[in-house]
Amino acid sequence: MLKASAQGTATRERILEAAFETVRREGYANTSARAIARRGSFNQALIFYHFGEVNQLLLAAVDRVGEARRKRYREVLGSPADPLEFAARARLLYDEDVDSGHSTVVAELFAASSGNPVLREHMLARMESWLGFTEELFKRFLEGSPLAALIEPKAAAGAVLALYLGMDLLIHLDGDRRRATDLFDTGDRLAATLGTLFEGGGR
Repeated sequence: MLKASAQGTATRERILEAAFETVRREGYANTSARAIARRGSFNQALIFYHFGEVNQLLLAAVDRVGEARRKRYREVLGSPADPLEFAARARLLYDEDVDSGHSTVVAELFAASSGNPVLREHMLARMESWLGFTEELFKRFLEGSPLAALIEPKAAAGAVLALYLGMDLLIHLDGDRRRATDLFDTGDRLAATLGTLFEGGGR
């Protein structure tokens, strides 16, 4: 039984990896059970056995990578940092999201969800944990600064997530990563200007 369980886990991981890479390389519109099975070199019947249907598999693939990315974000952004250091860390994390394919897959599924109410509901639900995480970052970062009375953390978190997703969609459509580079360059200048407002804050 233990051997069978281990084999089953390995098979699921193989299917999840193939599904993620298929969306990343071929796009949601070209992602089918056959395409995923072809990329992973396994029988497509395994997809339906382990996940029921393709969209459930894709959501599980997003969850798998998203969990690892949230852990990484907490590691990098969890310790105190001044505005300039925080901006540098945020740029690093975004570059990792793009290079790993995470931002591409999320952009593909959000674009597809506009015409699929069930998929849209699932994708929006998966953003709640990111909203909560970002809101906590704002609360911690603003504590003790003059901006704390001006910026509502929950609203700011929603704006940042919307900006992130919108930038992902644009970059995914035209392949121009300079959009992100320009934005982070602007953030660096803003961080340098506002840095003195955070001196003595609660970070």
